[in-house]
Amino acid sequence: MPELPEVETTRRGIAPHLIGVPIREVTIRNYKLRYPVSKTLDQISGDRVIDIHRRAKYLILHLEKSGSLIIHLGMSGSLRLSDPAIELKKHDHVILDLTSGKQLRFHDPRRFGIYLHLPKEDPLKHSLLSKLGPEPLSDEFTPAVLKHACAGRKTPIKQVIMDNKVVVGVGNIYASESLFRAGIRPTTPAARLSGPKLARLVETIRQVLSESIEQGGTTLRDFVNSDGQPGYFAQRLFVYGRESELCRICKAPIRQKVIGQRSSYWCPKCQK
Repeated sequence: MPELPEVETTRRGIAPHLIGVPIREVTIRNYKLRYPVSKTLDQISGDRVIDIHRRAKYLILHLEKSGSLIIHLGMSGSLRLSDPAIELKKHDHVILDLTSGKQLRFHDPRRFGIYLHLPKEDPLKHSLLSKLGPEPLSDEFTPAVLKHACAGRKTPIKQVIMDNKVVVGVGNIYASESLFRAGIRPTTPAARLSGPKLARLVETIRQVLSESIEQGGTTLRDFVNSDGQPGYFAQRLFVYGRESELCRICKAPIRQKVIGQRSSYWCPKCQK
Protein backbone atom coordinates (compact mmCIF):
# COMPACT_ATOMS: atom_id res chain seq x y z
CA MET A 1 0.00 0.00 0.00
CA PRO A 2 1.37 3.45 -0.85
CA GLU A 3 2.09 5.16 2.45
CA LEU A 4 2.61 8.82 3.37
CA PRO A 5 6.05 9.20 1.72
CA GLU A 6 4.80 7.65 -1.52
CA VAL A 7 1.80 9.98 -1.55
CA GLU A 8 3.98 13.01 -0.81
CA THR A 9 6.37 11.90 -3.55
CA THR A 10 3.41 11.71 -5.93
CA ARG A 11 2.24 15.20 -4.90
CA ARG A 12 5.65 16.66 -5.58
CA GLY A 13 5.89 14.80 -8.86
CA ILE A 14 2.59 15.91 -10.38
CA ALA A 15 2.36 19.46 -8.99
CA PRO A 16 4.70 21.21 -11.48
CA HIS A 17 2.85 19.62 -14.41
CA LEU A 18 -0.67 20.20 -13.13
CA ILE A 19 -0.90 23.48 -11.23
CA GLY A 20 -2.16 26.28 -13.45
CA VAL A 21 -2.67 24.04 -16.50
CA PRO A 22 -6.28 23.96 -17.81
CA ILE A 23 -8.07 20.61 -17.87
CA ARG A 24 -9.32 20.05 -21.40
CA GLU A 25 -11.37 16.91 -20.83
CA VAL A 26 -12.18 14.27 -18.21
CA THR A 27 -12.58 10.59 -19.11
CA ILE A 28 -13.98 8.10 -16.60
CA ARG A 29 -13.48 4.50 -17.68
CA ASN A 30 -14.62 2.86 -14.43
CA TYR A 31 -16.77 4.41 -11.69
CA LYS A 32 -16.45 1.39 -9.37
CA LEU A 33 -13.71 2.22 -6.89
CA ARG A 34 -13.90 1.95 -3.06
CA TYR A 35 -16.39 4.81 -3.30
CA PRO A 36 -17.99 5.43 -6.70
CA VAL A 37 -16.17 8.07 -8.73
CA SER A 38 -18.15 11.32 -8.48
CA LYS A 39 -20.63 11.73 -11.32
CA THR A 40 -20.04 15.49 -11.18
CA LEU A 41 -16.41 15.03 -12.21
CA ASP A 42 -17.13 16.16 -15.77
CA GLN A 43 -17.86 19.62 -14.34
CA ILE A 44 -14.15 20.29 -13.90
CA SER A 45 -13.47 20.34 -17.66
CA GLY A 46 -12.18 23.79 -18.53
CA ASP A 47 -11.09 24.45 -14.95
CA ARG A 48 -7.57 24.28 -13.60
CA VAL A 49 -5.82 23.12 -10.44
CA ILE A 50 -4.48 26.04 -8.38
CA ASP A 51 -2.89 24.05 -5.55
CA ILE A 52 -2.24 20.46 -4.42
CA HIS A 53 -1.67 19.42 -0.86
CA ARG A 54 -1.58 16.20 1.10
CA ARG A 55 -3.57 15.31 4.22
CA ALA A 56 -2.48 11.95 5.63
CA LYS A 57 -2.52 9.66 2.59
CA TYR A 58 -5.09 11.74 0.71
CA LEU A 59 -4.26 14.18 -2.07
CA ILE A 60 -6.42 17.31 -2.28
CA LEU A 61 -6.49 19.12 -5.62
CA HIS A 62 -7.91 22.61 -5.24
CA LEU A 63 -9.67 23.86 -8.36
CA GLU A 64 -10.03 27.49 -9.38
CA LYS A 65 -13.80 27.43 -9.97
CA SER A 66 -15.31 24.01 -9.34
CA GLY A 67 -14.35 23.00 -5.81
CA SER A 68 -11.79 20.31 -5.13
CA LEU A 69 -10.82 16.69 -5.70
CA ILE A 70 -9.98 14.15 -3.00
CA ILE A 71 -7.81 11.30 -4.27
CA HIS A 72 -6.59 8.25 -2.35
CA LEU A 73 -4.32 5.70 -3.99
CA GLY A 74 -5.81 2.75 -2.12
CA MET A 75 -3.85 -0.50 -2.01
CA SER A 76 -2.15 -0.33 -5.39
CA GLY A 77 -3.07 2.95 -7.05
CA SER A 78 -0.87 5.55 -8.68
CA LEU A 79 -1.11 8.84 -10.52
CA ARG A 80 1.04 9.02 -13.62
CA LEU A 81 1.73 11.75 -16.14
CA SER A 82 1.60 10.25 -19.59
CA ASP A 83 1.74 11.08 -23.27
CA PRO A 84 -1.74 10.51 -24.80
CA ALA A 85 -0.09 8.48 -27.55
CA ILE A 86 0.82 5.80 -25.03
CA GLU A 87 -1.85 3.10 -24.93
CA LEU A 88 -4.13 3.15 -21.89
CA LYS A 89 -3.76 0.27 -19.46
CA LYS A 90 -6.66 -1.90 -18.34
CA HIS A 91 -6.81 -0.29 -14.89
CA ASP A 92 -6.43 3.35 -15.93
CA HIS A 93 -9.79 4.41 -14.51
CA VAL A 94 -9.79 8.23 -14.61
CA ILE A 95 -7.91 10.38 -17.11
CA LEU A 96 -7.48 14.15 -17.08
CA ASP A 97 -6.46 15.53 -20.48
CA LEU A 98 -4.43 18.69 -19.98
CA THR A 99 -3.98 21.53 -22.46
CA SER A 100 -0.23 21.00 -22.06
CA GLY A 101 -0.59 17.83 -24.10
CA LYS A 102 -0.10 15.52 -21.13
CA GLN A 103 -2.58 13.21 -19.38
CA LEU A 104 -2.87 12.55 -15.65
CA ARG A 105 -3.90 8.91 -15.36
CA PHE A 106 -5.29 7.34 -12.18
CA HIS A 107 -4.27 3.68 -12.25
CA ASP A 108 -5.69 1.26 -9.66
CA PRO A 109 -5.68 -2.51 -10.31
CA ARG A 110 -7.39 -3.45 -7.05
CA ARG A 111 -9.88 -0.56 -7.15
CA PHE A 112 -9.53 0.37 -3.46
CA GLY A 113 -8.74 3.95 -4.37
CA ILE A 114 -10.90 7.07 -4.10
CA TYR A 115 -11.56 9.82 -6.66
CA LEU A 116 -14.15 12.28 -5.36
CA HIS A 117 -15.25 15.70 -6.58
CA LEU A 118 -16.47 18.17 -3.98
CA PRO A 119 -18.10 21.09 -5.83
CA LYS A 120 -18.57 23.25 -2.71
CA GLU A 121 -17.67 21.40 0.51
CA ASP A 122 -14.46 22.22 2.38
CA PRO A 123 -12.43 19.01 1.79
CA LEU A 124 -10.96 19.13 5.30
CA LYS A 125 -14.49 18.91 6.72
CA HIS A 126 -15.35 15.84 4.65
CA SER A 127 -15.97 12.71 6.74
CA LEU A 128 -12.83 11.06 5.32
CA LEU A 129 -10.59 13.82 6.66
CA SER A 130 -12.34 15.57 9.52
CA LYS A 131 -11.31 13.18 12.32
CA LEU A 132 -7.70 12.61 11.38
CA GLY A 133 -4.90 13.21 13.86
CA PRO A 134 -1.93 15.55 13.40
CA GLU A 135 0.56 15.29 10.57
CA PRO A 136 3.75 13.55 11.77
CA LEU A 137 6.03 16.22 10.29
CA SER A 138 4.02 19.13 11.67
CA ASP A 139 4.48 21.12 14.87
CA GLU A 140 1.21 19.62 16.14
CA PHE A 141 2.77 16.18 16.59
CA THR A 142 4.71 16.48 19.82
CA PRO A 143 5.92 14.14 22.59
CA ALA A 144 3.13 15.52 24.78
CA VAL A 145 0.52 14.55 22.17
CA LEU A 146 1.91 11.03 21.93
CA LYS A 147 2.18 10.70 25.71
CA HIS A 148 -1.47 11.68 26.09
CA ALA A 149 -2.46 9.08 23.47
CA CYS A 150 -0.48 6.37 25.31
CA ALA A 151 -1.70 7.15 28.83
CA GLY A 152 -3.38 4.14 30.46
CA ARG A 153 -3.27 2.05 27.28
CA LYS A 154 -2.07 -1.56 27.26
CA THR A 155 -2.19 -1.57 23.46
CA PRO A 156 1.18 -2.34 21.79
CA ILE A 157 2.94 0.91 20.91
CA LYS A 158 3.11 -0.07 17.22
CA GLN A 159 -0.68 -0.11 17.00
CA VAL A 160 -0.89 3.27 18.73
CA ILE A 161 1.41 5.05 16.27
CA MET A 162 -0.45 3.45 13.36
CA ASP A 163 -3.78 4.86 14.60
CA ASN A 164 -4.74 7.74 12.31
CA LYS A 165 -6.55 9.44 15.18
CA VAL A 166 -3.24 9.64 17.07
CA VAL A 167 -0.99 10.60 14.15
CA VAL A 168 -1.57 10.16 10.44
CA GLY A 169 0.47 8.36 7.85
CA VAL A 170 2.71 6.13 9.99
CA GLY A 171 2.03 2.94 8.07
CA ASN A 172 3.35 -0.53 8.73
CA ILE A 173 6.78 -0.19 7.15
CA TYR A 174 7.54 3.16 8.74
CA ALA A 175 6.21 2.17 12.16
CA SER A 176 8.59 -0.81 12.25
CA GLU A 177 11.55 1.27 11.12
CA SER A 178 10.82 4.13 13.54
CA LEU A 179 10.53 1.79 16.50
CA PHE A 180 13.82 0.16 15.58
CA ARG A 181 15.63 3.49 15.52
CA ALA A 182 14.02 4.47 18.82
CA GLY A 183 15.12 1.16 20.41
CA ILE A 184 11.53 0.28 21.35
CA ARG A 185 10.06 -3.20 20.88
CA PRO A 186 6.76 -2.99 18.92
CA THR A 187 4.95 -5.20 21.45
CA THR A 188 5.63 -2.85 24.38
CA PRO A 189 2.38 -1.66 26.03
CA ALA A 190 2.05 2.04 25.23
CA ALA A 191 1.50 3.11 28.85
CA ARG A 192 4.85 1.65 29.93
CA LEU A 193 6.92 4.02 27.82
CA SER A 194 8.60 6.92 29.56
CA GLY A 195 8.48 10.51 28.40
CA PRO A 196 12.07 10.45 27.05
CA LYS A 197 11.39 7.26 25.07
CA LEU A 198 8.24 8.77 23.56
CA ALA A 199 10.17 11.93 22.68
CA ARG A 200 12.75 9.75 20.96
CA LEU A 201 10.01 7.93 19.07
CA VAL A 202 8.51 11.20 17.81
CA GLU A 203 11.98 12.16 16.60
CA THR A 204 12.59 8.86 14.79
CA ILE A 205 9.16 8.93 13.13
CA ARG A 206 10.06 12.35 11.73
CA GLN A 207 13.49 11.11 10.62
CA VAL A 208 12.25 7.97 8.89
CA LEU A 209 9.42 9.71 7.03
CA SER A 210 11.60 12.66 6.02
CA GLU A 211 14.36 10.40 4.71
CA SER A 212 11.85 8.27 2.81
CA ILE A 213 10.29 11.32 1.16
CA GLU A 214 13.76 12.52 0.20
CA GLN A 215 14.60 9.12 -1.29
CA GLY A 216 11.32 8.93 -3.22
CA GLY A 217 9.29 6.53 -1.10
CA THR A 218 9.58 2.84 -0.40
CA THR A 219 9.73 0.44 -3.32
CA LEU A 220 6.56 -1.65 -3.21
CA ARG A 221 5.46 -4.17 -5.78
CA ASP A 222 2.70 -1.96 -7.18
CA PHE A 223 4.09 1.53 -6.58
CA VAL A 224 6.00 3.77 -8.95
CA ASN A 225 6.48 7.52 -8.86
CA SER A 226 4.56 9.83 -11.16
CA ASP A 227 7.38 9.57 -13.71
CA GLY A 228 7.22 5.77 -13.66
CA GLN A 229 10.35 5.24 -11.55
CA PRO A 230 10.33 3.23 -8.31
CA GLY A 231 11.26 4.73 -4.96
CA TYR A 232 14.53 3.82 -3.26
CA PHE A 233 13.97 3.94 0.50
CA ALA A 234 13.62 0.15 0.68
CA GLN A 235 17.38 -0.10 0.23
CA ARG A 236 17.76 1.45 3.70
CA LEU A 237 15.30 -0.65 5.70
CA PHE A 238 16.72 -2.08 8.94
CA VAL A 239 14.02 -4.52 10.01
CA TYR A 240 10.89 -4.51 7.82
CA GLY A 241 10.64 -7.64 5.68
CA ARG A 242 13.94 -9.00 7.04
CA GLU A 243 12.74 -11.87 9.26
CA SER A 244 15.63 -14.20 10.24
CA GLU A 245 18.17 -11.96 8.52
CA LEU A 246 20.92 -10.51 10.68
CA CYS A 247 20.45 -7.09 12.24
CA ARG A 248 22.58 -4.51 10.47
CA ILE A 249 23.72 -3.18 13.87
CA CYS A 250 24.19 -6.10 16.28
CA LYS A 251 23.92 -9.17 13.97
CA ALA A 252 21.06 -10.76 15.94
CA PRO A 253 18.38 -12.46 13.78
CA ILE A 254 15.42 -10.17 13.04
CA ARG A 255 12.13 -11.44 14.48
CA GLN A 256 8.60 -11.20 13.11
CA LYS A 257 5.18 -11.31 14.74
CA VAL A 258 1.67 -10.32 13.72
CA ILE A 259 0.49 -7.35 15.80
CA GLY A 260 -2.95 -5.92 15.11
CA GLN A 261 -3.23 -8.09 11.98
CA ARG A 262 -0.05 -6.60 10.52
CA SER A 263 3.39 -8.19 10.26
CA SER A 264 5.84 -6.52 12.62
CA TYR A 265 9.61 -6.82 12.64
CA TRP A 266 12.18 -6.02 15.31
CA CYS A 267 15.64 -6.81 16.63
CA PRO A 268 15.51 -8.58 20.02
CA LYS A 269 18.81 -6.98 21.13
CA CYS A 270 18.54 -3.43 19.81
CA GLN A 271 14.89 -2.99 20.82
CA LYS A 272 13.87 -3.38 24.46
